[in-house]
Amino acid sequence: MRARSGRRAAGAGPTATARRIIRLNYGFQLLFNLLWWMPVFYAYQKAAGLSDGQIFGIQSIYYVAFCLFEIPTGLIADRIGTRNCLRAGAVVMTAANLAPVVSASYTGFLVHFLAIAAGRSLTSGAASAYLYDGLRAEKCDEHYLRAEGTARALGLMAKVVCWPLVGPLMAVAHPAPYVLSAASAAGSLACAVALPRLAGTGGGAGKTDGGGGGGAFLRDAGAALRCVASSRWLALVMVQGVAVFTLSRICQVNLFQPILLDHGISEASHGSVMAAMTVAEAVASARPQWLSRRLPPVAWVSVLSLALAGSLAAMTLGGPWAVVALLCLFAAATGFAYPIQRKLVNDAVPAHAPRATLLSVESIVDRAVCALAAIAVGAYLAAGRLDALLWHSALATAVLLGVFQLLLRSGVVRRESAGREVRAAGPGETGAGTADRPGTARSRARRPL
Repeated sequence: MRARSGRRAAGAGPTATARRIIRLNYGFQLLFNLLWWMPVFYAYQKAAGLSDGQIFGIQSIYYVAFCLFEIPTGLIADRIGTRNCLRAGAVVMTAANLAPVVSASYTGFLVHFLAIAAGRSLTSGAASAYLYDGLRAEKCDEHYLRAEGTARALGLMAKVVCWPLVGPLMAVAHPAPYVLSAASAAGSLACAVALPRLAGTGGGAGKTDGGGGGGAFLRDAGAALRCVASSRWLALVMVQGVAVFTLSRICQVNLFQPILLDHGISEASHGSVMAAMTVAEAVASARPQWLSRRLPPVAWVSVLSLALAGSLAAMTLGGPWAVVALLCLFAAATGFAYPIQRKLVNDAVPAHAPRATLLSVESIVDRAVCALAAIAVGAYLAAGRLDALLWHSALATAVLLGVFQLLLRSGVVRRESAGREVRAAGPGETGAGTADRPGTARSRARRPL
């Protein structure tokens, strides 16, 4: 295949700078998200004297704070540069993990989770935007999908290895989970400091030299909202991702234990089941290219969303071993879907648009729907209607995707999306500003994800 002008030949290896960006992104994502306290935070807070109402009240505040922080932090990333935003997020995360060590009280844990929300929101869009822009600047766009998926897989595998160690470490030093989480976040800061400045993008120094003030932030916010409003394709891709995020979060966080207990699987086995699910998700995240090339990426996200919904519905019919297998299938589908969906959104962002802000908009939409779904989950479980919840979740997903397909096949959306969908399917053709070429749709099935 002849390389497009100004781009590296398809299949060519990444440049030295691109390899450095990929390796440091692996380190940053692994260490930043390695929260050693995750398996024990409930018991830790109970031991500190917090009631269930206080513990879950803090969780509610955390989700609301995350949504509120997303837009300003996305704007910050687009003004000061995604690399600088990653550094700021790592600093905040390091301090956040030390808060319970300094004060193991309601106030200390509230400050901890508010700071976690701030740190994660600073990096949620910036990390993906930096990797995408960095590889595009090096003309190595074709390596983005694998780099994004592998980073997620490495982070998941690190949790499988580290989380079983938390109990023994706490027996030696009770605050160990939070101290180790702070140390991991400090390691992610070292990776962020080592990230190279991106030539020709805002990834290094930002789009301004510090001027602009509130007017600049308002302009970026307005540009992001106008971009979503004017691009039906971008809006539809964001909406399609809601199904993946909501189903995966609700199942793996809120419904994981109720489903297992409902099928007679004791709590002593829950850790093993979670480890198996994490391995399945990690393997799939690292290898999205295993999926057939016959379907374009946007179709694969819909297929995988239906697989998630079908797995949930099928759990109402099987026994304990079938449920464990379906949970692992659910996790694998989630692993495949996340990097593909992330790439689709990045491809749909127009050239020169505030990328990090738009990725924050997507995150807000996902978490807002997830917050509403969590309320519904609580109502269903309180009424003892777990099976009905799983079936209704599957049906709602099918309806959402049916509406999505109808809109996708409408004339205006098809004309707007055709070029971007081809670029998302082909190696080295993922840049949002790449010109469309006639005839490329015929070769879409032969191009890898």
